[in-house]
Amino acid sequence: MLRLAQALDAHLRAAMERAFPEAAAEASAAGRALDPQLAPASKPEFGDFQANGALPLAKPLGQPPRAIATAIVEQLAADPAFAELCEPPQIAGPGFINLTLRPERLAAEVQARLGDPRLGVPSVAVEAAAASGAAGAALAPVIVDFSSPNIAKEMHVGHLRSTIIGDSLARVLEFRGHPVLRLNHVGDWGTQFGMLITHLKQVAPEALTTADAVDLGDLVAFYRQAKARFDEDEVFQVTSREEVVKLQGGDPVSRKAWQLLCDQSRREFQKIYDRLDIRLNERGESFYNPYLEGVVTDLDTSGLLVTDDGARCVFLEGVSGKDGKPLPVIVQKSDGGFNYATTDLAAIRYRFGAAPEGDGARRVIYVTDAGQANHFAGVFQVARRAAWIPEGGRLEHVPFGLVQGEDGKKLKTRAGDTVRLRDLLDEAVERAEADLRRRLAEEERSEDEAFIQHVATTVGLAAVKYADLSQNRITNYQFSFDRMLALQGNTAPYLLYAVVRIAGIARKGGDLGAEASGAGPEGLHFTEPQEWTLVRELLKLDAVIAEVEEELLPNRLCTYLFELSQVFNRFYDQVPVLKAEQSARSSRLALCRLTADTLRLGLGLLGIPTLERM
Repeated sequence: MLRLAQALDAHLRAAMERAFPEAAAEASAAGRALDPQLAPASKPEFGDFQANGALPLAKPLGQPPRAIATAIVEQLAADPAFAELCEPPQIAGPGFINLTLRPERLAAEVQARLGDPRLGVPSVAVEAAAASGAAGAALAPVIVDFSSPNIAKEMHVGHLRSTIIGDSLARVLEFRGHPVLRLNHVGDWGTQFGMLITHLKQVAPEALTTADAVDLGDLVAFYRQAKARFDEDEVFQVTSREEVVKLQGGDPVSRKAWQLLCDQSRREFQKIYDRLDIRLNERGESFYNPYLEGVVTDLDTSGLLVTDDGARCVFLEGVSGKDGKPLPVIVQKSDGGFNYATTDLAAIRYRFGAAPEGDGARRVIYVTDAGQANHFAGVFQVARRAAWIPEGGRLEHVPFGLVQGEDGKKLKTRAGDTVRLRDLLDEAVERAEADLRRRLAEEERSEDEAFIQHVATTVGLAAVKYADLSQNRITNYQFSFDRMLALQGNTAPYLLYAVVRIAGIARKGGDLGAEASGAGPEGLHFTEPQEWTLVRELLKLDAVIAEVEEELLPNRLCTYLFELSQVFNRFYDQVPVLKAEQSARSSRLALCRLTADTLRLGLGLLGIPTLERM
């Protein structure tokens, strides 16, 4: 529908210029154009689109909006290409222009998508070539920074949102054709490693010479023990700080201990990523260590760096503390050390920097919890004032809220501990399996164990992902296994079942391949209101993908897929498909096929595989 909307917009702009040439000339002289303000119709009875551009022209033209709308419609009536695209426009209210696309154009769009693996969604390379008139220009990478667990700690439910939101955004951007660099900014550097390495040397020296002497389960407890000693033992604190200096200085034994801790953590992280089908390139805090001094030098040269109470910092503009004074971003502590802000500044500088000392990105996206919003706002401001972001570059924070229990409080175990991510995923699969076995027993169906395990794993993990992604990421959401595993409502099982239902049509004799790829020499033919409703819903995909790409809100895609499933189920319940006459049967099978393809594509962009049976 996006392509049709763009065509309508072009026709409307041309009609407005013909109807009001003086106003168009004045707008052009001011560096703008007359805007038809085209938008999707607010209600189906108003057609497909509504143009509201006549209203803001009333005052400068000194005419009633309806008179302006009438003049625009008269110009449209004289445009043969517009007449092939759209039914005669209708003027409503004070001057709205309602537009209904011709049925044959809608049917042609459906036909075109049936043979298109991209389902009508253009790639950015094609769009860029069309805009410039030339092909082959390399696209700058988009960086998505997400997940980011800490070494020597297990991934917990707090990492869930960053991981799956970031993965979904990366998938959408990749599908659109952007070269995407998926970065995992793990916490693999800093003062905490001083205490970890000291503790390791003292209580498990065999780990330095024996592979896998400490597994991650032990490593989590190991971290707690080290932290407890650090908090209580002053001698241990001193030794730990000395160990940090050794690590930063490249001491081989300290480096080996650090590498051991990192490697064992990575292996456990990878088990979670493999299970969730997440691809990431690790580039931890340690990667940017060589670039920290460059940050200080740059900020000093630009005149932004100020020494305050021994620390070197940049005072933020427009951000004040309780005392009314500007808040600082500390870049170098009074003891000469660096902190998270310095590392994040180095990362921004590197990511926007030109190769070979940078990624050459033009859009950098950070997916972290909303609690870090102030931190990133400060760091982003410093980076902009330092002129590290190129013209047209975009630096964006994608914040998300907390995962809460059904009591509205932060999700915890019964013992009050943070929920481990692997335990949460295990329980989702176990519950999905129990529900499947119950349904099989009620239906007296016999399925082999491989089928049960495959369906339970797919549904369980899909339910967890979709429950998160379907929420507006900015808000907190309550985690409920019962809600997310339900077969009704806005859930993954409901969407998966819609795909399964269409696969069942094929098993009953409906050829969704050859037969549905076309409907004879006259093309597709639809007569029922339910068919046209489904057609219009299917054609919204390209606009939804464009919206997610721009606004970075995966829940918009979830809402679309849910509404599409609802529309399809009503269509299937109310209109015969397999028992229809041949001409209608072929066209309706085409709608079934395109619905399945759209659901598979959309769910795939959410990181959710589909099923043929469940």
